[in-house]
Amino acid sequence: MQTVITVFHVIGALVLIIAILLQAGKGAAMGSGLGGGSSQTMFGSSGAGNFLTKLTTGVAILFMVTSLTLAILSTKKDSRSIMQGVEEPVKSQKTPVEPPPSK
Repeated sequence: MQTVITVFHVIGALVLIIAILLQAGKGAAMGSGLGGGSSQTMFGSSGAGNFLTKLTTGVAILFMVTSLTLAILSTKKDSRSIMQGVEEPVKSQKTPVEPPPSK
């Protein structure tokens, strides 16, 4: 179960990175707004979200849900060692150092 969620998490992260990098920044049309003849307004509303905006929102929600799910699943697991059957080394006990005899 945790492996499947981890796979979705990694794929979601990669899709999120690609979707964000493909989008044009909000400041991309600022230079053309000052007489460049662009039909977009410089600081106006962007209108309805296009496909990449909706994809980014959906994948970001998936990423957050898988992050929370993996965090919850990791706290419910017992911690296991990767070295099964190997005993923990005995911790050395320090003997108290006696102070030097006073004269």
